[in-house]
Amino acid sequence: MPAQPKSALRSGPFRAWQRMLSGRRLDLLDPSPLDVEIEDIAHGLARVARWNGQTEGAHIFSVAQHSLLVEIIARQRARLDRPSRLAVLLHDAPEYVIGDMISPFKAVIGDAYKAVEARLLAAIHLRFGLPAALPADLVALTKASDRSAGSPDFPPARRAGSSARRPNSPPRSSATTSRPGRRRPPSGAISSASPSSPPADPGTTRSCRGARAGEQRLRAAKMQHGFVRPK
Repeated sequence: MPAQPKSALRSGPFRAWQRMLSGRRLDLLDPSPLDVEIEDIAHGLARVARWNGQTEGAHIFSVAQHSLLVEIIARQRARLDRPSRLAVLLHDAPEYVIGDMISPFKAVIGDAYKAVEARLLAAIHLRFGLPAALPADLVALTKASDRSAGSPDFPPARRAGSSARRPNSPPRSSATTSRPGRRRPPSGAISSASPSSPPADPGTTRSCRGARAGEQRLRAAKMQHGFVRPK
């Protein structure tokens, strides 16, 4: 007797739940707020990579980091109470179960994915005392902040294809790429330090330069998104 495919042998109901680290068993098709735990959400989102991991840097840019960034941007744009801030933080919470699918793939799947995501988000909202359906103005603010957090020009969200480089071009080398606004002094240039002053500690000098560069990048990002005004 020829072997039958496995799909033909399975006549019982398929499994649609996942066991969490907390011990909860979350049903994906009919999620209960009682099976949602904040520890599971935080643990899961911290290990889910945005854009399928196609971001610059040595480490992934996680959905947890993205959620914190969106909440910061939303607070800068509107005065939010604690429940509203919590709702913004949880805007991608279903991804601790279903992962972070890129938008083109969501469009391919269609309404099936959206229905599962909506049911999970409603259960998460109810678990933490939020309405299952959020007000329209808060939803619009969250979406706008989400788009800003995913902007190619925002430093933490620098993903593949977001820079001015062409696809498949070699990465920029720090040794050959000059930074705007900084010029290497010519050899023999006179230093502003007094000859009698003791030499600076190399470690301290590198730390100060790194701190100043970090402050400049942060200020540039804030100015771009309207957080602060240029001097």
